[in-house]
Amino acid sequence: MRDFSALRRGAAQARWSAEALGPVLREVASDNAVCLCPALSDSPSPRVIARRTSPPPAMPVFSEATAQTISSAVRHQVRTATVRDDMVGWVMAGRKRLVAPAGEIQFPAGQVFLIPRLTQWDMLNEPPAGGRYEARIINFAPALVARFHQRFGQFAATPALQGCASAEADEDFAATFGHAFKALQADAASSASAAVREHRAFEVLLLLAERGLVFAPGGELSWAERVRRLVAQRPQAPWTLAEVAQAFHLSASSLQRRLAEESASFSQCMREVRLETAMALLQDPELQVSEVAARCGYDSHSRFSAAFRERFGFAPSHLRP
Repeated sequence: MRDFSALRRGAAQARWSAEALGPVLREVASDNAVCLCPALSDSPSPRVIARRTSPPPAMPVFSEATAQTISSAVRHQVRTATVRDDMVGWVMAGRKRLVAPAGEIQFPAGQVFLIPRLTQWDMLNEPPAGGRYEARIINFAPALVARFHQRFGQFAATPALQGCASAEADEDFAATFGHAFKALQADAASSASAAVREHRAFEVLLLLAERGLVFAPGGELSWAERVRRLVAQRPQAPWTLAEVAQAFHLSASSLQRRLAEESASFSQCMREVRLETAMALLQDPELQVSEVAARCGYDSHSRFSAAFRERFGFAPSHLRP
């Protein structure tokens, strides 16, 4: 127990009054102990209460379903965009167009679109005249979709989506999607538990499955996709091949060889993750381009702009009219 006599003498010399301070308690933390003592006064024997406390348990992080609002005041097209996770989107304003070799599909305001993971599209977002394109997106990671199929085996015979599909945004969908979107937003992590967030995500998948719209169960990920998902947890970090290999309990040469067998490389995976993350962050009008660059691991604005333009065909500032 700490000795508070010196503190009491200091209080007396400063002529602090017990009457002025009243019953106020001052908390003094020391390592793992918290000491509560009454307001310092001339009392010869103040009462000191000590108790052991431990920090509250941290809320489990749930990242297997995420929600984001896409918003842009300018028309822009992203060529050969790879959808990493199963996606459900709801166009709130403007129009979304998906172009593939088989043709083009358009989703006007009020329509819902579903895109299976690991498919590629040319995506075009078009704002209405004088307004902003806006869509609300929920992404579902393969592990979550796999657990959904384990829990709801009745949909095993339902053919999985092979391409994009549309759904009606009726009252039931609006309520279910709205609850999930609110729980899964990044800033809702402190108010919604991991269990609640998973439950809300399952509700959306279940509603769609009952309408015949089912994403395929998660299969084994390629090594390139595993690397991308690890790097995507902290795209701003200075990842090295050795660090990533160690996370998979491999040597750097083994990981490099496995990526090469898939016609991929570590630097390519890093670049893809950072630029795809940048595109998503730039949909938030509140973020400055320089902040987006920093969040994606670029310490040079010019190098970030050059890499972004090379990948998407326009500068990041194009999304900031």
